[in-house]
Amino acid sequence: MRTVYRISIFVAQCITLGLAAAFIATIISPTLVTRLRQAVAPATVQPAPVVTQSAPEHAPPMPNTDERDTDSITVSYSKAVANAAPSVVNIYARKVETGHELLVPNNPAFQRMFPGMAINVPTKRPTQSLGSGVIVSTDGYVVTNNHVIQGAQEIAVVLYDGRVVNARVVGGDAETDLAVLKIDASNLPSITIADKNPLNVGDVVLAIGNPFGIGRTVTMGIVSALGRQLNKSVYEDFIQTDAAINRGNSGGALVNAYGELVGINSEVLTPGGQNVGISFAIPVATAKSVMDQLVAHGKVIRGWIGAEYADVNSLQNTGVTHGVAVVAIYENSPAAKAGLKVGDILTTLDGEPIANQLELRNKEAAMAPGTGVTLAGTRNGKDFSLSITLAERPQRQAPG
Repeated sequence: MRTVYRISIFVAQCITLGLAAAFIATIISPTLVTRLRQAVAPATVQPAPVVTQSAPEHAPPMPNTDERDTDSITVSYSKAVANAAPSVVNIYARKVETGHELLVPNNPAFQRMFPGMAINVPTKRPTQSLGSGVIVSTDGYVVTNNHVIQGAQEIAVVLYDGRVVNARVVGGDAETDLAVLKIDASNLPSITIADKNPLNVGDVVLAIGNPFGIGRTVTMGIVSALGRQLNKSVYEDFIQTDAAINRGNSGGALVNAYGELVGINSEVLTPGGQNVGISFAIPVATAKSVMDQLVAHGKVIRGWIGAEYADVNSLQNTGVTHGVAVVAIYENSPAAKAGLKVGDILTTLDGEPIANQLELRNKEAAMAPGTGVTLAGTRNGKDFSLSITLAERPQRQAPG
């Protein structure tokens, strides 16, 4: 009896569930059912519409990709390195450093007569300077830092393929810390200079050189700032980057993601002797300009007004929003002969606004000696202008 009762209950439940399912099926819209079927059915991928768009003149490069693993893509700059690295060389400059050494003669009689006295003896000690360079022409011109080769008696250059060749100094420029060497060798790979794609803060850059003499090394970073000045020399317009630059990287290449030369690695900020990831490179435009003059003249010829300046935004109560203030005038300079005075504020050069002292220095340096210019500004609150004939800038002269 109990068995029959349980069977009756089971049959009733089945009937109830069937009626419920039928009811639900009647209220579900055909569209929803279709969507549910599509959700569980294999998806059909429709091709995306093709949009035709002209590529920019110099489109950003696509990084190399490794598609062996479809779940991940590896970003690489190996193509940029392959383009640039063969043009980067190692430089070994042999020098003789002169100095003095205090010696105490090992002579009892001398020590009794002159107790505690030492003799100042001049010394000469051979040293070797380590650095890097960049081949900028197939006929063998190499750009590097001036401090790498300054005072060298012999310079050896190690090429990418392992060849070792001697180099001669074409010329050096202490003002920009640039020098040009000449090597005689065949099949020289010349680096491509970036002249169409302007450098911007945030751009990826690669530093290639020979740090600590361990061999060719590539480090990566971004452009942190442009137009940096360290106040170590007159003409400074550094590219700041966080790409690691160490001893031996000096004179090496800073390249963009195409492998094009954008700068010559030069300085590194090391407070307390520690590398904090702040490095500096000389812009390629400056390097090219200096190289052209060193090759043509053996030195850099610059126009010179003969004054020292300070940006007006660093001075108070000037009432001027742009320009420079004259803070020193060199004796017998064009500025002195033309009547320029300390305290004058210069706002235009040949009618063009002067933004800051860096811009004014670069403009006057780019002009040939003998060029006449007109400077205008304010003196004691009154407008003035005067004409100056530029002279050739002398080497490192102190203000009078």
